[in-house]
Amino acid sequence: MRMKYLAPALLSIAALLVAAMPVEAHHAFGAEFDATRPVLLKGKIVEIEWVNPHTWIHVEVTEDGKPVEWMVEAGSPNILLRRGFTKTTVAVGTDVVVEGYQSKDGSNRANGRDITLPDGKKLFLGSNNGTGAPYESKQDNK
Repeated sequence: MRMKYLAPALLSIAALLVAAMPVEAHHAFGAEFDATRPVLLKGKIVEIEWVNPHTWIHVEVTEDGKPVEWMVEAGSPNILLRRGFTKTTVAVGTDVVVEGYQSKDGSNRANGRDITLPDGKKLFLGSNNGTGAPYESKQDNK
């Protein structure tokens, strides 16, 4: 008789434990970035974080004669790999031009739209469609 109630009780406890775990929600573009604040960053890549759910590209630019680091959010590593990015395509030390949109809080963070490499090749940085990020022109893969 006790076994009859043991399995449902254990399943209920497991469900409660899973429900109590913290969850990191994915955000829409408009929740964190401002489409009315475009940025154009010209600088050198100093770090790349190939992590899910977004890759982060750290670019050092010069502002008022001083080096300033910007964090640029891009699509997931899987999405970028399918678009032609590899760990050597955008290696640390590469000079790049990044177009994107600044974060709403005014910090040195941006959602990247395009990245232009030294050879002139332009790659789309954004996430899958449906995030709400603006993208006015067609992708230009030279």
